[in-house]
Amino acid sequence: MSDVGELITQVHRAEWARVVATLAGRFGDLDIAEEMAAEAFATAVERWPVDGVPPSPGAWLTTTAHRKAIDRLRREVRREEKHREALMLSAAAEPLGAIDDDRLRLVFTCCHPALAMEVRIALTLRMVGGLTVPEIARAFLVQETAMSRRITRAKAKIKAARIPYGVPLREDLPARVTGVLAVLYLIFNEGYLASDPGKEAVRADLTAEAIRLTRLVRALMPADGEVSGLLALMLLTEARRAARVSASGELVTLAEQDRGAWDRELIAEGHALLRARLASGQAPGRYQILAAINALHTDAPDVRDTDWSQVVALYDQLVRLDPSPIVRLNRAIAVAELDGPEVALAEVNGLPLDGYHAFHATRADLLRRLGRSEESRAAYDRAIGLAGNTAEVAYLVRRRDQLARGVDRPSDERS
Repeated sequence: MSDVGELITQVHRAEWARVVATLAGRFGDLDIAEEMAAEAFATAVERWPVDGVPPSPGAWLTTTAHRKAIDRLRREVRREEKHREALMLSAAAEPLGAIDDDRLRLVFTCCHPALAMEVRIALTLRMVGGLTVPEIARAFLVQETAMSRRITRAKAKIKAARIPYGVPLREDLPARVTGVLAVLYLIFNEGYLASDPGKEAVRADLTAEAIRLTRLVRALMPADGEVSGLLALMLLTEARRAARVSASGELVTLAEQDRGAWDRELIAEGHALLRARLASGQAPGRYQILAAINALHTDAPDVRDTDWSQVVALYDQLVRLDPSPIVRLNRAIAVAELDGPEVALAEVNGLPLDGYHAFHATRADLLRRLGRSEESRAAYDRAIGLAGNTAEVAYLVRRRDQLARGVDRPSDERS
C-alpha cells in the first residue's frame, strides 16, 4: 500500500466516528451521516494522492462530508424545506449535553432505549467503531445477512418513529449505560482478537479507544460498579497484549505467555479498581466478576500458581447472572484445570455452539489431553475452518500438526 493509502487507512480509524457523529448531530439522520462519511473518505482516496494530504485531514473530511450532505438534501423531495433546515442546522452549534467527546456522545445517542438492546449494540458498533457488518455478525454469532437486516431495521425505526438524534442529558445516562458498556466491550474484544483475517491479529487502536472511552464513562458515572468493572477488565486484559502473539505471528496461550512482559502498571490499576469495588460492599455484576477472574490470572507468578478453585467459583457466580453458552464454555475450561479434561468435556459437549470456533478449539484441546487424537484432529480442523484471526489459526494449525507427528501427549499438559 502507498504511504498516502496507509495514511488514509489510519485516518479512517481515527476520524470515522467523529465525522459520523458530527453529521448525525447536524442532520439528525444516521443514514445520511454514514453514507456521506463514506463518500468523503472515497473522495480522499481519489484526491489526496494527486492533490496532497491536507494539513488537517479530519477537518477536511468533515467539511467534505458536510457539503455532500447539503448537496444530497437539496436534491431530495421538498428540497427547499430540507435545504433551509440543513442551513439552519449547519449554522447552529450542537449542544454538548453531559458529554463533550464526539465518539462517546455517538455511543450514548445510538444506544437509545426505544431500540432493543441487541439492536442498539449492533447499530452503535457500525456507526461508532466503523466495524463491518461481517465483524459485527461474528461478534453476535449470527449470519451476516441477518445482522445487516437488523441494522437496516434499526435505522428505519429511528426515522419512522422520529426518534431524535439528541445528545443525552446526565439524567438519561443510567438508562443507556448497559448498552454503552456492551458496545465498548465488543469493540475491545474485536481489538483483542480481530475476527477479520485481512487485519492485524491484535488491533491496538481498537483496544486503546475502548479503554479511553470507558475511562470517560467512569468519569461521568464514578459510582457505577459495572463501569469500573469493565475498565478493570480491559486494563487487566490489555496488560498481557505484548505477550499474546509470538514473533512468528502465532497466538501465545495464557499458560505459555512470558509473564515478565506483562504491563505491571495496568495490572496494578486494574487491581486497585477491583479493591475499591469490593470495599463498596455492593454485589458484583458481570464485568466485575470477569475482571476478578482476570485478576486471579494476573496475580499468579506462574500458571501452576493459579487458584483454579477460586476461578471456577467466580464462574459459578457469573453463570447465575449470565447462563449463556459462551460463559459456560469458559467455565468448563477452568473446570478442566481443577477436575480434569473428562469432566470438562462432558460439560462442553452439550453446548449449542457448533458455529463458534472456540467451542471446537476447546473440544480439540480436551480430547488431545484425553489421548483421543483422531477426534481431537477433527475438532481442530473444524476450529481452523471457523476461526478468522490469523494468529489463532496459526496456533491451531501447529497444535493439530503436532498430533499428526505424535509430538504432543496428554502427560505433557502440566509440564
